[in-house]
Amino acid sequence: MSKFNLLSYILPPEEKVFYALFEDSAKVCEEAARLFNAIMTDGLVEKHIIEAKGLKHKSNDLAKETLTQLNNTFVTPIDREDIQSIATHLNKITKKIVKACMNLRVYRLERYTGNMKSQGETLVKACSELIYIVQHLRKVSSIKDITESNIRMKEIEAHGDEILFHAMDELFSGKYEALDVIKIRDIYKDIENALDLCFSVSDEVVNVVLKQN
Repeated sequence: MSKFNLLSYILPPEEKVFYALFEDSAKVCEEAARLFNAIMTDGLVEKHIIEAKGLKHKSNDLAKETLTQLNNTFVTPIDREDIQSIATHLNKITKKIVKACMNLRVYRLERYTGNMKSQGETLVKACSELIYIVQHLRKVSSIKDITESNIRMKEIEAHGDEILFHAMDELFSGKYEALDVIKIRDIYKDIENALDLCFSVSDEVVNVVLKQN
């Protein structure tokens, strides 16, 4: 192995590739959230299913690329387990949202509840905040911005919890058929899980920055 190749293996990736991959993955999360929100507003059509599948593949490819870079890099800008965890959770966010979109078709749900629509709006806010905090991970000195973003994310997640509580209370009020209860509950749970994962990534970013300060 030449001296140049050895150095390229030992030194952190040029342009901090892991940060770029995190940012791209977070943007895919937001695209998926906006897709779900659009479906809640306009109804589900075939182009939405095609877009959802495309976003899932894009997210999977980014997660695989992150792991490939991790395997090929001797020195990483942050701990290896943090890189793997953040990449995995970002991918899971998109997959949870895509699953909810796909299940709207599978379950033949033609009417969406007000709580579903509120979840969709909250999810877009969470994913937008996710992009912000992931972008600031590049700047270790931005701990104030990152912690403030984490607080905002916690508030968004708490709002999501309130929506879910009211959604479940209404769902089991007796106004829905038993089969519809099962279908709608699955959609609620997938979106709630995506919101929880957004906060998990936010927490992970805070922990990474605290370890480096």
